[in-house]
Amino acid sequence: MSKSATNNSAAGSNDVRDRILETASELFYRRGVRAVGVDLVVEKSGVAKTSLYRHFGTKDDLIAAFLKHEDLDFWSTWDRVSQQHPNDALAELDAHFEWIGERVGRENYRGCPQINTAAEFPEADHPARKVAEAHMREMRRRLQTIAEGLAVTAPHRLAGQLAVLINGSFVSMRLFEPGEATGLLQDAARALIAANRG
Repeated sequence: MSKSATNNSAAGSNDVRDRILETASELFYRRGVRAVGVDLVVEKSGVAKTSLYRHFGTKDDLIAAFLKHEDLDFWSTWDRVSQQHPNDALAELDAHFEWIGERVGRENYRGCPQINTAAEFPEADHPARKVAEAHMREMRRRLQTIAEGLAVTAPHRLAGQLAVLINGSFVSMRLFEPGEATGLLQDAARALIAANRG
């Protein structure tokens, strides 16, 4: 087989994998992970079931891939915002709450995929739960880095409080009035910062 034919075959394989993952991600997010079976993913993506299992050995592997994809999207947005405020922790935190507030205020927002999926799988060793928990630990680590730039007495404690605030917003989207999420999050964050400086 020629090199170009090999490249075309690899590209076609990646296209199939991407189509499966994109279809599964949309279905998992809208309907819940347990409610979506492999047959529905196969039907909606228009691929053979053998193709799905060639790229994702099990449904659990597909779920973990969905969460990793969501993870990459979330952290790429976080990194882009962080880079705009390299030496101003408060401005960076405000900017994060701005895009997070916008996200949770969307009409089609169904909550954080990691939190939603972790809630569906109580088993601590489930691959999806491991990805979700790694996401939560990474958020707290990043928040601690910000907290360390805010002149507070206990950055680790503030990071935990901010993580609770963010995760709470992800599951409280139906409680927000239109357009108010960002302001509420920023105000709550400033109150937490003030309390940790007191």
